[in-house]
Amino acid sequence: MAYYNRDNPLRLAVVGHTNTGKTSLLRTLLQDTAFGEVSSRPSTTREVVAAHLLVAGEPSVALYDTPGLEDGLSLFAVLNELQDPKLRHDGPAQIQQFLLSDLAHSDFEQEAKVLRQLLLSDAAIYLIDARDPVLPKHQDELDILRRCGKPILPVLNFTASAEANSQAWMDALAKVNLHGWVEFDTVSIPEQGEVELFEHLSTLLPKARELLRNLLTDRSQRAVHKEQAAKRIVAELLLDVTAYAVTVTDKSEHEKITQAMQKTVSAREQACLRDLLNVYSFTNDAVNLPEISVRAGQWQTDLFSSETFKAFGVKAGKGVAAGGAAGASVDLLFGGMTLGAGTVMGAVAGGAWQTWQKYGRNLKHKVQGYYDVHVDEAVIRLLAARQQKLILALNKRGHAAIEPLNILDSEQKFQDPVKFKQFFRLAREHPQWSSINKATFVEGHERDECVRLIL
Repeated sequence: MAYYNRDNPLRLAVVGHTNTGKTSLLRTLLQDTAFGEVSSRPSTTREVVAAHLLVAGEPSVALYDTPGLEDGLSLFAVLNELQDPKLRHDGPAQIQQFLLSDLAHSDFEQEAKVLRQLLLSDAAIYLIDARDPVLPKHQDELDILRRCGKPILPVLNFTASAEANSQAWMDALAKVNLHGWVEFDTVSIPEQGEVELFEHLSTLLPKARELLRNLLTDRSQRAVHKEQAAKRIVAELLLDVTAYAVTVTDKSEHEKITQAMQKTVSAREQACLRDLLNVYSFTNDAVNLPEISVRAGQWQTDLFSSETFKAFGVKAGKGVAAGGAAGASVDLLFGGMTLGAGTVMGAVAGGAWQTWQKYGRNLKHKVQGYYDVHVDEAVIRLLAARQQKLILALNKRGHAAIEPLNILDSEQKFQDPVKFKQFFRLAREHPQWSSINKATFVEGHERDECVRLIL
């Protein structure tokens, strides 16, 4: 029978000095950006807050977010003053003695909450801001925590910062016989950081090895499901935009139609962003990814701007307007430029729309004097590039140690050009497969097979 179960979860207290990122660590482990309050103010957490990690849907690991330790120097002195000579080798009894004193309910109320919870827990995760110098107050905190008689796993946070003093902290930990530690930057999480954290805990807690192994397996399986869901969301976006078509019956309406299509495609990409944030358990207002210009869950750069093409290394399209083949001029207002019939649309102007005619449906339109407007292939590649980088950023922030999307190569060209060519042709020939074309949208096996070409 397993030692830990639903009724007896593994209890881990997350402790440390004020403002070291305890709540941020818990948000990452819980994959819940709504947990607790994260602030640069010291002691944002004033009470012990509990949450659970699930294994197969059952609460199996209880995590306790504790208040920050504020005055380790003074508490260390008080503990030494209160110490009964008979308890000099009994750390937990010393802590219990302190908790019964008036000071535990007055001057050191916050510290008492931490110590009380640690005594009730199976182990402590001691979070360290690696940017801080090693000071006597930190060493006193460690001594106090060690008196609780529970295993302690030091976790170095903010190690990606140029100001990090990681080696100094490692040396300081070794001096108090804490030789096992983990680097787990809650802002820029290292690959395998979560695995390393739980494996170190397994070493400290032999009875929890089976549980923690099952926890990692469960989280790995959920990461794969996220990967599959993310791929599908992006593939649906690319199909929707590739198949999207608007028939122009009056050439004077061309400019208005292309501008409306731009807004529609941008809105569709934003919906994709929301869906991906949901898959990775982020709320819209919680996500800021400056490396790809996402703030508060919104793309901040215009998809059709020439600067966006440059930023993502995508060359703008060379589509020739089909309207030109029909003898009509094409007027696109990108960057103040007017492009005429048969003119290449866009690299300099940032234009990404292509009017073109195909046989069948478009041949009929040509006879009628109509033509279809589609989104240029360059935009499809740009959309793929943006979603690819978005998912990598979300994985980094949400700690999935995989790269779930690999549609484009280093030159921002589709990895499998043969399959993409087939995908592109089928999508263009079936505008009813685009959910953007709501009036004519049709789902089915053939559409699903087209999506699978780029999964």
